[in-house]
Amino acid sequence: MITEHPIADEVLDLVTIALSKGEKYMAYNNSLYFIDERDVHFFKTRDEAVEFAENNISDRDRFAVLHFNSVKDILNQIPYGEQLHRQLNLDPDANGLFNKDGNDFTDALIDHFESQQLSLFDKQLKTNFMNNENLQYLKDNIKYMGFGETLKAELERNMGEGKGEFQLHFKAEINKKPFEATLNFRKSDSTDMYFFNNYNASLEKSNGEKNEQTFYLNKGKGVTAKEAYNLLDGRAVHKDLTTKEGQPYKAWIQLDFENKDKNNNFEVKQFHENYGYDLKAAVEKFAVAELNDPEKAKALMQSLEKGNVQSVTIEKDGSSHKMFMEADPQYKKVTMYDSNMKMVAKESLEQYKSGIDKGSKEVKAGQENDKKKELKQEPKVEKEKLEKKNGQSLLPKKRESKGKGLGVS
Repeated sequence: MITEHPIADEVLDLVTIALSKGEKYMAYNNSLYFIDERDVHFFKTRDEAVEFAENNISDRDRFAVLHFNSVKDILNQIPYGEQLHRQLNLDPDANGLFNKDGNDFTDALIDHFESQQLSLFDKQLKTNFMNNENLQYLKDNIKYMGFGETLKAELERNMGEGKGEFQLHFKAEINKKPFEATLNFRKSDSTDMYFFNNYNASLEKSNGEKNEQTFYLNKGKGVTAKEAYNLLDGRAVHKDLTTKEGQPYKAWIQLDFENKDKNNNFEVKQFHENYGYDLKAAVEKFAVAELNDPEKAKALMQSLEKGNVQSVTIEKDGSSHKMFMEADPQYKKVTMYDSNMKMVAKESLEQYKSGIDKGSKEVKAGQENDKKKELKQEPKVEKEKLEKKNGQSLLPKKRESKGKGLGVS
């Protein structure tokens, strides 16, 4: 018969989370010596907990149900080993400092020690919980910023060592170009919390040159790894930004490779909404097949806003062309590339434009041609009307030759 159970620290963390969700009934596997997070389940009502316990009986599992309002309740109700049981035992006779004859000073000292002990335990429990939350948050942050999940173990190791600051290194090859990033983490001056503040990214271009830039995060958000690659490769990215006063706004950003700031970063050019760049209108100038499908059109716009060179299908005059395009907010257009990623010259773009937009010159030319045709037909119609009137012609008769000279018949 098992009389005590060592309990994993993770279980105590789950108890705190359950309390915050209003779940105050716990079913735990009473047939095991060591209870870990897989052996406990939490419920809001006793009936739910009992039903779970009754439905999960086997030769290896036997669940007991208990009600709790604090972590201390869990430790009091689940035998946890003789030593901790003595520490939590509130029977004064179990405390060596207890004065059986009664002494206010001794009683107060005992109460102080016991409260300090519980306070230290609660503080440690809270710290463990916060550290686990901090670790999980940073793992998720790294993942959704585009650096994958391969850095998790190294992140946990560095945080466990309690370093004041540390770095994680990321490497990848995107479109056959080496991309690297150094992620910088710093511990708070007042707590054990760690923060992912910024990262230094570099991209080696096909000509061997390397562009580098430091990207900063604000509350876990900022330029993602793929967006950093696109910026370093010369393209523009559409971002949600915030002013110094905390006001949100949207703008296209692009690195200015001709100028650097005092921190040796490239200056950042911004093209706000009032700049007048309409990405959708710029794309619609071309006969892009993806625009005929709302879902594909939405995905195309989102990809271009991230700074990607996006593949498109141009369908014109019964033929299809696989091409690529990228956003160019500075010049309020999109840049087109052929299937070999060779930029299409300006004079060759007309053949890929949509039928409804070939430029105002073509429309005007068409209207002028129609007008000329109408003017050309007018004299002929009037002449026919005159000849048919009263069966006689009001026009002079043609002169006919009668030997010498000219006559009028």
